[in-house]
Amino acid sequence: MMLLANKSIAPDWAKMVCLALFLGLIPIKFAIADKIVVPNYFDAKERLPIAEVSSIERIRFLTTVDFPPFNFLDQTGRLSGFHIDLAREICIQLNILERCQIQAVEWDEFHTALKQKKGDAIIAGISITDETRAKYSFTRIYLELPARFVTQKGNLISLADLKSNSGLKVGVLKGTAHEAMLRSWYPKSNQIPIDDRKVLFDALKAKDIDVLFGDGLQMSFWLSGKESQDCCIFLGGAHLSRDFLGSGLSIAVEKGDQSLINALNYGLSLITKNGRFDELYLKYFPNGIY
Repeated sequence: MMLLANKSIAPDWAKMVCLALFLGLIPIKFAIADKIVVPNYFDAKERLPIAEVSSIERIRFLTTVDFPPFNFLDQTGRLSGFHIDLAREICIQLNILERCQIQAVEWDEFHTALKQKKGDAIIAGISITDETRAKYSFTRIYLELPARFVTQKGNLISLADLKSNSGLKVGVLKGTAHEAMLRSWYPKSNQIPIDDRKVLFDALKAKDIDVLFGDGLQMSFWLSGKESQDCCIFLGGAHLSRDFLGSGLSIAVEKGDQSLINALNYGLSLITKNGRFDELYLKYFPNGIY
């Protein structure tokens, strides 16, 4: 698989996560996979038609370098990440690895690249909306990004407490979908909107707030990193909402290219059923996000 890359600046927390993954400082917890919820969007009994790939000359995946741990540049400048490995595994399952390429372009170049036949599939977390459906066809979802609650270790708090008028202070990043979701799902909670993520996390560590509600992916890495000082844990399970958080991650192709959609969906189903998706998930999200 050919790997090309361009330059981008990622958030500091994401850079640290990527470096830790690259150096092996974050252990891959295959041994406790039964304790970590791995998402599965394919029914084990579902049998998709075998993809016809003989007519596929090549699949050129397009991505970016600024969405770690999904796509980023490692220490050597090599394009890496969950999406990169996922694309490779799909091609392996379809037995067309030698016909697969992946390259990084700017986000606003995706649509033009497909139209000009400079790429065939976008694996970069494009949201599925009415607007994007008018431009692209999408594969099945392979990952949703949930909202989660986090609280201090030792706090005897339940989700029922948050649904009642308990007076518990619930911090949330101001002006985000998570704030709107919290307001809708937990209207009786004492919500404390804060407009800076670091200040929000620091407030939880200092016990100025009792609970934090936000992006499960970011909080998973924060909990396992040095900045949290091992202060906190997830409270309850994943909160998923397509109204507030979108439909999830899938691969986009040129509108109407059903043969490529079928091939990619078949590849996704195979890596889900043979366990390779679980391995990739645990490699890049060793503490889980659900």
